Amino acid sequence: MRRRTFLATGAAALSCGGARNTPMDILDYGLSTISGKAAWNRVRFWVESRTRIIDERSGHSEDYLQCGACKSEDTFAARNLFTEPNYDFTPIFGPEYGLIFRRKAANSDRYKEVKRAAEMWEGQEYRLRMAKDAILLDSNARIREATHAGWPLVAQTEIHDAASGLRAILEYPVKTMNIHDEKDLYQVDTGPVALPDLSRHEPLAGSISLAFVAFNAPHFADFVIETPTSAGEGVWVHHYAKIVSRQAENRLYAIRIP
Repeated sequence: MRRRTFLATGAAALSCGGARNTPMDILDYGLSTISGKAAWNRVRFWVESRTRIIDERSGHSEDYLQCGACKSEDTFAARNLFTEPNYDFTPIFGPEYGLIFRRKAANSDRYKEVKRAAEMWEGQEYRLRMAKDAILLDSNARIREATHAGWPLVAQTEIHDAASGLRAILEYPVKTMNIHDEKDLYQVDTGPVALPDLSRHEPLAGSISLAFVAFNAPHFADFVIETPTSAGEGVWVHHYAKIVSRQAENRLYAIRIP
């Protein structure tokens, strides 16, 4: 009964203009993938988040698709499939340039590599599907209700830098949602996401770091960024340790389940 009630009230809010329109169509993160074109490995990656960087001066925008992490491997070997020493491998694909993050046990100069997208598995085939019915959750009560109903949740966090004239919309499925019903509170804690520093970096892909995001209000977001971190005397690792807080516009959507 609760789920039917939510569906009715959410649809009514949209039809009567009680909810703002999303600035970009929302991806269906359960069905969106990116594949390489190389004959030697037509690898397929699951899309884990999307970041749109917008140049407000020119109107130009670029989308960056962050994909799920895997481990370093000897692909198609007869045995011993994981390489030693092993490391985490996270790709991000953009229109002209992409990134590869290699997180080894110790800090490494090869942690972040920016390269042309055409050189990453000889180019990509995007299979991006849009969510067919996304309902804006415009109150804490609706956020709590959609969470308890088991609906998939997608967030958009919009940040801006007046000095550079750059804006970014980070979109990501909410993997962890905290709820306090009695106090009518929620808190998103999820990641990783592709976080740009909003500098006029050339190429723009170079401005992106991996981060986790948390928010519990519509007007700000906290990020913890992966960065070189001391693990003891003379020992440095890459770890989510650099915490920054930014003014932001946060939006939460529930995806209608057929």
